[in-house]
Amino acid sequence: MKGMPGSKVTPIPSAPSQPCEPIACTRCGVYQLCLPLGLHQADMTLLESIVKRKEIYKRGQLLFRPGERFDFIYAIRSGSVKTYVSTPDGRVQITGFHIAGELLGLSALESGLYSCEARALETTSVCRVEAGRLGELAQSIPSIQYQMLRIMSGQIRQDEELMLLLGRRNAEERLAEYLIGLSRRFAARNYSPTQFHLSMSRGDIGNYLGIAEETVCRILTRFQNAGLIATNRRHVRLIDLPQLEAVARTSAAA
Repeated sequence: MKGMPGSKVTPIPSAPSQPCEPIACTRCGVYQLCLPLGLHQADMTLLESIVKRKEIYKRGQLLFRPGERFDFIYAIRSGSVKTYVSTPDGRVQITGFHIAGELLGLSALESGLYSCEARALETTSVCRVEAGRLGELAQSIPSIQYQMLRIMSGQIRQDEELMLLLGRRNAEERLAEYLIGLSRRFAARNYSPTQFHLSMSRGDIGNYLGIAEETVCRILTRFQNAGLIATNRRHVRLIDLPQLEAVARTSAAA
């Protein structure tokens, strides 16, 4: 691999999986609607009144499917979820992986119907937020509308970055950028940015990034041999973030 250090295998000791502990409410996507804007305690009480705690989904269970009525926004407290759509010819395209602290379902605001399937990748705890009541609350507290726009803007930006990733970069650069992106998202939610559990399969990662599963496995092995990462099944440790970022930036600098 161009620009990588020499071959060196760095083993990772048997490590506990990412703890399935609920994220603190202050770092949850629901509270992002209000806390950064300094709402008063009375306003926070209103917000809490529309949060239906909590639902537990086992690995493989569906949270919602396309065409179902948009009743809830889902705030992931622990675990992870993948979203995907099916094409008319039966193929599946993964549209996102979502971790603790993130929101699901906001794309259904316009149509009132969910447009994708959301499935738990592991035991996952969520808070369900009543979409109708949240809309009513947003009308009475304008700052909630503003914060919702900020959250949706962030999701749109992620989609734009994914399009750039798929259109301009090779397989190694895509996977490097994907790992770096996960690191940033975990760090933003007070989890370790360098050690985390990849709850999605290698095949799912390949589907999301537009590369073959075998290529994902081969590149991860190459990253490990180069001393950039260490893996133990689905547990990943990022050893050399600067060099991993350099791999991701290769085409951007070209």
